[in-house]
Amino acid sequence: MTTLPALPAPGTPSGLDTASLTGLKRVAQYYVVTAFLALLIGVLIGPLQALNYAGIDAYPAVARIPLLRNIIGSYYQGLTLHGVLNALVFTQFFTSGWLLYLPLRALDVRPSLNFAWFTYWMMLVGLLTAAVPLLRNDATVLYTFYPPMEASPVFYIGAAVMVAASLLVAGQVILAWIGWKRTHPGQVTPVVAYMGVATWLMWVIAALGLVTEVVGLLIPWSLGLTAGVDPLLARTLFWWTGHPIVYFWLLPAYVSWYAFLPRQAGGRLASEGLARLAFALFLVFSVPVGLHHQYADPNISSAWKTIHMFLTFLVAVPSLLTAFSVAAALEDAAHARGGRGVLGWVRFLNWRDASMTGQVLAMVSFIFGGAGGIVNASYAFAPIVHNTAWIPGHFHITVGTATTLSFMAITFWLVPHLTGKRLQSPRLALPSVWLWFAGMMLFAVGMHWQGLAGVPRRSHLSAASQGVYDAMQIAVPRALTGISGVVLLIAALLYFWVLLRTLLSPRMDDPEATAIPTSDAISPSSPTLAGASALVRRTEPLLALAGAALLLTLLVYLPVIGPMIAAYQAVPGHRLW
Repeated sequence: MTTLPALPAPGTPSGLDTASLTGLKRVAQYYVVTAFLALLIGVLIGPLQALNYAGIDAYPAVARIPLLRNIIGSYYQGLTLHGVLNALVFTQFFTSGWLLYLPLRALDVRPSLNFAWFTYWMMLVGLLTAAVPLLRNDATVLYTFYPPMEASPVFYIGAAVMVAASLLVAGQVILAWIGWKRTHPGQVTPVVAYMGVATWLMWVIAALGLVTEVVGLLIPWSLGLTAGVDPLLARTLFWWTGHPIVYFWLLPAYVSWYAFLPRQAGGRLASEGLARLAFALFLVFSVPVGLHHQYADPNISSAWKTIHMFLTFLVAVPSLLTAFSVAAALEDAAHARGGRGVLGWVRFLNWRDASMTGQVLAMVSFIFGGAGGIVNASYAFAPIVHNTAWIPGHFHITVGTATTLSFMAITFWLVPHLTGKRLQSPRLALPSVWLWFAGMMLFAVGMHWQGLAGVPRRSHLSAASQGVYDAMQIAVPRALTGISGVVLLIAALLYFWVLLRTLLSPRMDDPEATAIPTSDAISPSSPTLAGASALVRRTEPLLALAGAALLLTLLVYLPVIGPMIAAYQAVPGHRLW
């Protein structure tokens, strides 16, 4: 097992002393706990969405509960809360804590704790600000908040503050890394820090689209400062960020899959160079891909849509590298436990470890998510599944399983590491991840199946006339979807029982007693650039790669956005609730 650098004595000017490490852990703990509180609320709304696609309208029953009547007043308000809390709030808070703590720890850099706390409270204030109109049914504009659907300006301002806070976290980590490079000339960035910095650099470039849309278009429009907004321009700016944000969710899970999961399984990382290459490719190619979400939109050249399609296919390359590398690491672990055969080694993995099992199941789910993503990106196939139930089915095995299940599994060691509290009810941890995986697979099969039958997404089908829906002869996928909601609810209750019992238990250990499971590598990198392989040397200059990523993004977006700005068509807002 590779250990992190020894902690310097307190008072060392640049090192991460004991007090700084304790403070950094506390900030990370607040981010992680807030993330899972948001997930808990979003997950409790989830079964209502699943039952809707089973033809069961549970919203009238919810409306009879006084506490919930004014919070989940409609299917669309529930859907907005579910999507925003799970896909935006949960992922952003977890990633901010996870990728603030790990890179600074790996670099042995003392953070500015005052600034770290400022970013947390800023993000929390943004969340609470946006939550007010959401709960008042004054921002029921769904996850994508497409204009001309118009929300309260308070919602847009709160969302902007949240994103700005995440960019400040990115800035703190990136600047710490730049400072480390200056004080360690000729050294190779530790792999955990490398992956964290690459993720943050990608997010800085990706967030430019959403920031421009919200700050430049939606906030002035919702405040009445402009007569209207151009829906096509707004959609295009949204998808500048909207697809890369998927990698902002996935790459933090990849950090664990590469750096920690091999050790948890009892094996080694296959190749440190391949891990760096995968993150470098994600940095360069994951942003200029958004137009594949807009194949049906007019006034965008087919040529540019096709270019984005091919760039989207390129993003599959680092995902395939990850599949190869992590599978090799798991096979190495199984062979060490006596496993043999082409697939026979799989049963020799430590399936009793809930943290390892959850992440492996998350990886399995992403095999199907990646395959579905190729369909979604294809100019030929996308129109068949566009705006059908296929899309949320796909979405739930990317962010809902590959990302969320990984984060859930990580907390089984991360929370004890941050708090010094022992994991409570560990026997319930294992069934919670298996049930989550099973529930999501049932949901994915049911929704993909319904999508291929032409069932629309984002529709309150259970309240509509059932004649056409029943005539589709999709009783089996409808049943699977409904059952999935029940299974996922049980999984969530088990998981949150374990998490909350752990958080509320007394501190038993020094947090360092639960070590970060950093993995050795079968093919490690030299600590110095002079001794490193050509692959490591060429992927080390992350700022240059970020510059190339920004240039590529501008090259494929400015020719599309420029004509939209020149022919700007202001449309007034509409409130549909």
